[in-house]
Amino acid sequence: MTHAEDATTAGPARGGRYAMRKLPDVTLAFWIMKVAATTLGETAGDLFAQTLKLGYFLTTIALFGIFVVTLLAQLRSRRYNPFCYWTVILSTSMAGTTISDFMNRDATAKYLPVGAATLGWGPQGLGLGYPAGAAILVALLMAIFVAWRYTGLTFAIRDIDTFRGEALFWAAILVSNTLGTSMGDFLSDSSGLGYGGGALLITGALAALLALKYMPAVPNVALFWAAFVLTRPLGATTGDLLTKPTAKGGVDLGTFGSSAVLLTVLFALMAYAHVKDRKQGPRLHENGAGTATCLRADG
Repeated sequence: MTHAEDATTAGPARGGRYAMRKLPDVTLAFWIMKVAATTLGETAGDLFAQTLKLGYFLTTIALFGIFVVTLLAQLRSRRYNPFCYWTVILSTSMAGTTISDFMNRDATAKYLPVGAATLGWGPQGLGLGYPAGAAILVALLMAIFVAWRYTGLTFAIRDIDTFRGEALFWAAILVSNTLGTSMGDFLSDSSGLGYGGGALLITGALAALLALKYMPAVPNVALFWAAFVLTRPLGATTGDLLTKPTAKGGVDLGTFGSSAVLLTVLFALMAYAHVKDRKQGPRLHENGAGTATCLRADG
C-alpha cells in the first residue's frame, strides 16, 4: 500500500479515459453516516434476533439475503447513489451483527433474552467465543486483502470503478463489520469495561488514528481500513448502550425505539447526501487510456 492509494483523496489513474465513481468521498459526513449505520445495524440485528425471537440462525439467513439483494442493486448502479450505498452498509452491519452472534454465542441462558428458554428455530449458535471468532474473521479479512492486492487493483475507495474491485470492497466490508461486532460485544460483555467504557476506548483508538493521519510514514489507506473496522465496534457498543436495561448499564431505549430513532437519522443523512450529490453532478476520475468520455448517470 502506498500514499498514491490514499483513501481520502481522488488520485487519478494514468491515462485519459474518464470513469464514473460509484463510491463516496471520505469526509466527516461519511464517518457520521458510517457510525449511524453501524449502530442501527446493531440495534436492528438484535431487534430481529432477540426482541422478535427469530434467533441468530434464521435472522442471519434472512439478513444475508437482504445483503445480497441490496448489493446487487449497488453493483448494477452506474454511478454513486447514497441510498444504494448506505443501504448496503446498513445490510452488512445488520448481517454482521447476527453472523457474529451466531459464531460466538451458544444456547446457554447467558446469551438469551430474559425469560426466554429458546431463541428461534435451528441452532442457537456455534459457541466459538469472541477470541476464536475474531481470529477466524481477522484471517478471512487478511485473505481478502491479499487477494485484492494480488489483483493489482487500488485500495482507495474513491478510485474503485470496476466490478471486481467493488466486489472485493464489499466482501471486505461484510467481514470487517462482522469482526467489528465481535470486538464490540467482547468489550461490552467480557472485558469488564461495560457499554460506555467500551465506546470510550474505541473513540480513543479512533482519535489516535486521526493523529496518525498527519504522519507521512503511515499510509492513509491503511488508516482508512483500520478506522472502518473500528467504527463497527463503536456502533456495537453504542447500540448496546442505547438498548440494554439500566440495570446492565444501558439507557433502556429498547431495540424498537433505538432502531426507529437511528433509522430516521440515517435516512435524513442519506437524503442530504443525495441532494448534495445531485447538485455537484457526476463525479469522474481518469482511468485507463483513450479519449475523455462520460458514462451516462442513471436515475
